[in-house]
Amino acid sequence: MAVKITKHYFINLSLAIVIFALGILAIRYYNHYVSAYTDITINSKVLNESRKVFIRLPANYNPKKAYPLIIKTDGNFNLETWDQALTKQAKSEKGDKAILVSIPNLFFTDTRNRDLVPPYARQEVNTEPRLELETLPEPNGEADKFLQFIETELLPYLSANYKLTDNRILSGFSAGGSFVLYTLHTKPELFNGYFAFSPAAWYDDMTVVKRVETFLQNESSRLKSRTYLYISVGGAENPLMLEAFNNLESALTANPNTNLVWQSAINAGAEHSDNPPLSVGTALAGYNKFIKG
Repeated sequence: MAVKITKHYFINLSLAIVIFALGILAIRYYNHYVSAYTDITINSKVLNESRKVFIRLPANYNPKKAYPLIIKTDGNFNLETWDQALTKQAKSEKGDKAILVSIPNLFFTDTRNRDLVPPYARQEVNTEPRLELETLPEPNGEADKFLQFIETELLPYLSANYKLTDNRILSGFSAGGSFVLYTLHTKPELFNGYFAFSPAAWYDDMTVVKRVETFLQNESSRLKSRTYLYISVGGAENPLMLEAFNNLESALTANPNTNLVWQSAINAGAEHSDNPPLSVGTALAGYNKFIKG
């Protein structure tokens, strides 16, 4: 018996597909661009766009009390681990409660590499150095603009709306980790704690490592106050990631500075995305020991 397929069938099928697609898009939007905390939007003149920011306040937050500040670059990624670690820390009374601010990438536009890759590295990251006579118009990263957004727009907003202490941490994973290292060697005074989890320091033939090494050798006098750096990597990560990590350790060991306290860890068996959840608690513990030491 032949089945007659009507025009209404195709219309209903098309509507079902559209509704399904919109549902998937809505879920992705919620997971990426909505947090379980306070979400605010800053209209950035520096970036010429509106940027979402997630703000997690401590339990029993007291607006009359000053709190340490943590800024992380990776939006909702690993945010639950941070929540658990800060909750545990507050309950143990071994560390100060802190305000945690997390910055997601834009949702409809891919801005992660643009914002987090240093301006001396290619935005579409490459393992090889640029050819001496390269003429391809490959754009560089714009981490300098993103850092300017944090320094001149986000930090003033937070200072105007919350009481903050001088204890401030910048944390990032992968590309965010390279941004942490970029901030350390260009604006070391902005934070006194830097957490770089699996930092992508291998860009353009280890250029991030080389810039950090140059800073440690020639410009570390700009570290005018005590600063804490924590770097980590997963033992099962890409060999390039491990090589960059080892080179960073070597540069830090060869160029000691009385104002720079650093710790490093290789989390055995951990893949790239496994490493940050394994690193948060250790980094916080190291920082709290540092500020009390």
